[in-house]
Amino acid sequence: MIRAAIALFVAVLAIPAHAIDIQEVTSPGGIKAWLVQDDSIPFVAVELDFKGGASLDAPDKRGAINLMTATLEEGAGSRDAVAFAQAVEGLGARFSFDVSDDALSVGMRALTENRDEAAALLAEALTRPRFDDAAVERVRAQVQSIIRSEATDPQSIAAKEMARQAWGEHPYATSINGTAESVAGLTRQDLVAAKNRVLARDRVVVGAAGDISPEELGLLLDTVLGGLPEQGTAPLPEPAQLQLTGGVTVIDWDSPQTVVSFAGPGLPIDDPDYFAAYVANHILGGGGFSSRLMEEIREKRGLTYGVGTALATGLYGQTWQGGMAGSNATTGQAVDLIRQEWDRLAEGVTDKELNDAKTYLTGEYPLRFDGNGKIATILAGMQLIGFPIDYVNTRNAKVEAVTAEDVKRVAGRLLDADGLRFVLVGRPEGIAATDQAEPAEAVN
Repeated sequence: MIRAAIALFVAVLAIPAHAIDIQEVTSPGGIKAWLVQDDSIPFVAVELDFKGGASLDAPDKRGAINLMTATLEEGAGSRDAVAFAQAVEGLGARFSFDVSDDALSVGMRALTENRDEAAALLAEALTRPRFDDAAVERVRAQVQSIIRSEATDPQSIAAKEMARQAWGEHPYATSINGTAESVAGLTRQDLVAAKNRVLARDRVVVGAAGDISPEELGLLLDTVLGGLPEQGTAPLPEPAQLQLTGGVTVIDWDSPQTVVSFAGPGLPIDDPDYFAAYVANHILGGGGFSSRLMEEIREKRGLTYGVGTALATGLYGQTWQGGMAGSNATTGQAVDLIRQEWDRLAEGVTDKELNDAKTYLTGEYPLRFDGNGKIATILAGMQLIGFPIDYVNTRNAKVEAVTAEDVKRVAGRLLDADGLRFVLVGRPEGIAATDQAEPAEAVN
């Protein structure tokens, strides 16, 4: 399953070609942050990432952190949900609350003239959420609707089954949404406990960008975060051990098309071969119409509208995976081609493929690094991953340094078609299943 965490790592890799001045800030209360100061527009963006995210759910309480996160903005302190929303809107501010397997992310966007008031409101949301019954039930119904929808969506079914096989007992193996049963049983006390498991100063990283000085940022951070406990009540997750084996899982689904998910071992982002793998992935399946898989499966044979791959680089576990959908009648042929290209990359790449990939990967960054909100998100993500502060100014050189031999080596190390796991949802023809999976309701 290409997990939500991929978006974070793709964003972090999207840096500009010119030098960026990042300042390290420490608040009076000891909270550290990275700041790109820009006084040209009276606007500031702050991004807070709390390590662990939904992976810190308590046993038998899967979905609690997700439900809690979605309810943080539904009233705080003396303001119910409506009054809180009106207060934020009255300031022209914007808050965002999101959670993934790896981090709970909180964003604040505010005009300079209103940033202190916005910070005070955000502090209330983080330290004094109301979790009113009506708000909790409204958000719970939304989550339950998502769970029901996923149970009838072939792509979600494939992703959940792949995660279950990949990660065993680790939280990565199950959806952050929880199940219909686990979410139905969550109480207000469970949400309070979930908040205390993840929202703490010892696991937060901060990125900020815009019209704010280091001194002003320090005071703002103490306002927003100073009321949180020093430590969370749950330890950070242990690394996940990948348990995928080669083979084909088929989940019977009445549809003229089969959804295909495939995955094998990946590598952490601090691995010496990471940038070689990043370039290799672009050539194999990450480069859209220029990738080998698209050329072989779509352009030459018309077996799918699209096929792609990505390095799913979670903080606690990694895979190299991809997906597509196509006619039941031609799924077997498409899977054979994926296996063929998976192995063929270890035979080497052409100079043109290598140069085209590096040109694209080093040339697209300014398009993604365009705004205080994106910059703040990238700065927080860099710290979450553990990158050094000068990473944004050295990263392109790491891509440029990748050689054809590097790509061949990392492909030989990681890409083995015999070890590639396929999960097929549909009624595929021309391929033999090595095992069957239960219907969607059993793998939620």
